[in-house]
Amino acid sequence: MTQPTTFRREHDQPPRLLDLFCCAGGAAVGYARAGFAVDGCDIADRPNYPFPRHRGDALAHLAHLIATGGIRRYAFVHASPPCQHGCALTVGTNASQGWGRAHVDLVAPTRELLDATGLPYVIEQPNGRAKIRKDLTLCGEMFGLGVIRHRNFELGGWSIEQPAHVPHRGRVRGYRHGQYFDGPYVAAYGNGGGKPTVPELQTAMGIDWTDVREELTEAIPPAYTEHIGRAALAHLAPTLEVAA
Repeated sequence: MTQPTTFRREHDQPPRLLDLFCCAGGAAVGYARAGFAVDGCDIADRPNYPFPRHRGDALAHLAHLIATGGIRRYAFVHASPPCQHGCALTVGTNASQGWGRAHVDLVAPTRELLDATGLPYVIEQPNGRAKIRKDLTLCGEMFGLGVIRHRNFELGGWSIEQPAHVPHRGRVRGYRHGQYFDGPYVAAYGNGGGKPTVPELQTAMGIDWTDVREELTEAIPPAYTEHIGRAALAHLAPTLEVAA
């Protein structure tokens, strides 16, 4: 029988997690709160990212880590490949109005490389037509947040229990077809149309280290990945070994 991989850590250092397509670090902060040491990678300059980061193409960086053995520094990988190809806004409203442009689907090549690492991993995508397994779906109401922000997660090499979906308390605040609706949630996307201010977005998402609207509207609430990270560490516990 094949034995599980043992990941070695130096002294009391936490296991390392590789955060691909990291943006400003919404996912990263949640994983760090759960107990991981996090390294990010994004093709854009992300000075607000609160952990060590590599600027470059995420898939090229991952392929390099696999080829050189550098991937052995890590115990877990999170990937949030660009979602515009399959997100609900692109395939719904934007497409119906003739807006937007062609987008590259990076989910399949991301999955192929993640499988090659031999590590447990997560691929995150919003609701829409992105071709991932919806092994886990999380919502802001599950964590008492001021956004709904459903996100789907494909889990590679491990599993987690799906929590019960909590009924929403009302509408998302803002204009719909020219009519204004009030509600307990803010719309964490776009601009105008009754969209929240940056401070409102920060409060609703649980993010205080960036005030860049584009980074806030693309972020995963850290509460999501703190939940995932705690379960991932429990899964990894039997394979983690502290170096002498």
